[in-house]
Order: sequence, then C-alpha cells, then structure tokens
Amino acid sequence: MSYGTADSLRSVTLDDVRGAQKMLSGVARVTAMEGSRHLTQLVGAPVQLKCENLQRTGSFKLRGAYVRIAGLLPEQRAMGVVAASAGNHAQGVALASALLGVHSTVFMPKGAPLPKISATRDYGAEVRLHGQVVDETLAAAEEYAAETGAVFIHPFDHPDIIAGQGTVGLEILEQCPEVRTIVVGVGGGGLAAGIAVAVKAIRPEVRIVGVQAEGAAAYPPSLAAGRPVSVQNPATMADGIKVGRPGLVPFGIVRDLVDEVRTVSEDQLSAALLLCLERAKLVVEPAGASPVGALLAAPDAFEGPVVAVLSGGNVDPVLMQRVLRHGMAAQGRYLAVRLRLTDRPGALATLLGALSVVDANVLDVSHVRTDPRLGLTEAEVELHLETKGPAHCAEVGQALRDAGYTVID
Repeated sequence: MSYGTADSLRSVTLDDVRGAQKMLSGVARVTAMEGSRHLTQLVGAPVQLKCENLQRTGSFKLRGAYVRIAGLLPEQRAMGVVAASAGNHAQGVALASALLGVHSTVFMPKGAPLPKISATRDYGAEVRLHGQVVDETLAAAEEYAAETGAVFIHPFDHPDIIAGQGTVGLEILEQCPEVRTIVVGVGGGGLAAGIAVAVKAIRPEVRIVGVQAEGAAAYPPSLAAGRPVSVQNPATMADGIKVGRPGLVPFGIVRDLVDEVRTVSEDQLSAALLLCLERAKLVVEPAGASPVGALLAAPDAFEGPVVAVLSGGNVDPVLMQRVLRHGMAAQGRYLAVRLRLTDRPGALATLLGALSVVDANVLDVSHVRTDPRLGLTEAEVELHLETKGPAHCAEVGQALRDAGYTVID
C-alpha cells in the first residue's frame, strides 16, 4: 500500500470538514439518530445510535469518496479513478464517480461477497476481480493506476477522505449537542480521525473512543510504538475494519485526538449485531456493530450521553446467518449437542420427547448410522437447539444425562 505524497500528508482542519459538509449537501444523507432503550438501561445513561448503515450505498464511505473525487482537477477526472475494496469503499467510489461523471475501475478480491460485487457494478463501476486478500487487490489497483494514469482513491489515507468522513461528527453534534462520548469502529482510521477533527475542534471535552476487532487490532501496538505498525494475518468477521496497518494521515490524528482505542471479541461482535437486529430493528454489519460490542463488553466505562456510530449495514446474507447463530450461542440461546444412542425404532422419537419436557426447540437434526467410530447398534445424532439462556442450556444438558444419553464434547 502506498503512503506519503505531499498532498496526502497535509493536515485536516475543521474548515476542511465544514467545506466537505457543504460539498455533500444533497449527495449524502443526514442519517438518523435512534435512541436505544436497552443500551441506555445497560450503560445507565442515554445511548443514541448514529445510523450510517442507512446512508446511500449502505455505509459512510460515500462521504469521503465523493469529496476526494470532487476535488480532482479536470485533467485528473478525465483519466478516471481506481480503487480497491472488498465492499463498502468500492460502492462509495462507484456511486461518487457516477454522480460526478467520472469513469471508475474497482478491484475486488475474488472471494468478495456476490451482493457487494453486484452492487458495485450497479452503481456504475467497472469491476475487476483480483487476488484472494485485500493486500493483493490493493497492489493490483495501484499497478493499474501507474499504468493508466487513473487516480488511486485510497480508502482512508488521504485528507479529503478524512474530511468527508468527518461530516459524521458535525451531524452528531447537531443531532445530539449534549453528547459526552462518541464510540466508533476503527479499521484504517479514516472515520475515527474525521470525527475527532470535527468534534474536538468544537467540543474538546467530548471523549472519542475507537473500537477494533481483537484479531485485527493494529492501532494499540501502533500507538504504543508511536508509528503505524502492521498486524500479520488480521482475522475477523468484521471485514469493514479488517485492516492490517493504520494509514499515516489518520494515525497522526487518532494519536493526537482520539482518547482511547478498545478491542472487542468475535463473540461480542456477534452479540452486538444480534442486539441491533432484535432490539433496534437495524441491519448492521459486524464492523458497524463494533461500538455496540464495546458498550456490551464494558457498559460502565462510558460517560453518557453516548453516541455509537453504526458505520455500515452491508452484510452478506450467508455471513448474517452464521453471525446470528454465533451471537445466539454466545448468549446461551443456541445449543449444538452431539450424542450417541442405540439404533432401534423409536430411539430418535424418545430423544426428542426428552427435549420437549425441558422446552428446548429443535432447529435441526443430523442422524448418522454408518461411521467407523460407531458400534454395530449405535447411531450418532447432532442436534441444534434454540434455548432460553445459559441456565436453560445447563438444564438441557443435565436432562439428557439424566435420561441416560452420552453427550459428546
């Protein structure tokens, strides 16, 4: 990934963010602020959700992409733009380019979700699939830029991108002027940096808390080292914040203006996504739910009123199904058990009867009779159950053991 041109390293100011806000008028939505009764009770102070998942293209990325492309010289626009992304930035660049009449080419990993590829094409971009991971895709996009003269639109490491994302911060201050803490997910750092520039210039006492996924947390070691450092093989379901190295421009701003960077586990991300869907009726991707995960993990750590930025809602349906099941399991509302029973007529019906006594709802049954591990008269059953919490899970397990079944770990 390339960093460090003179233009890209200039500072970002409140005037830049205000200029971006004027530029985005009529282009980006002023997204809704929704109160959360459940999180308010948990934190003990008002909690508002800033719904960038309802932004055009489904995330905040349109803001920065539009400001960056709109700021190009006519001769640069004529050469077109190129970007690399697994999803949100791709769609933001595609729509921004279409609105400004600029040709866009977007490189995406071969494994990118089909809905995100289709959406990027529908917004008008020429999509090229290259590489298995985003780093390979970025390298291909930069090579294309060098060969063709197209302008590379970085997802986070440019002042115009940061200024555009900072308009979220201005909207927060307008919609919730009494805010004391803003919690925002952090990948490369563009959104957190932009919000911090805007908010700290107007309300320096407001606390800004960044949130990263534990498996892709490059900011804590970078802040400790005083410079951007790389995390090898970042791994998290939250692909929107799955970035192995902070950008130079956002890093300096985050270092100086963001008060704290926390991390959340995959279980906490799953629980947060489930809460947004069930309690707030909002479809949010794992990266967008990361601030809610931080509130769930340490509700006493945040002074209210709190605004949690839901940065995006572009979640692949297949991933959504997996994440929801994971979130239910983390809350003790989903239980998978394997056990062995005697392979005779009525044995499965007897097992299901035992489960009905403890009010466990059977979602799926897998029945295996032929396996080298099994005895001649044995069968193995895997059950997926909907349960009512950790205590109920323990009750189900005990009921199975009391009925004489051997539960296999």
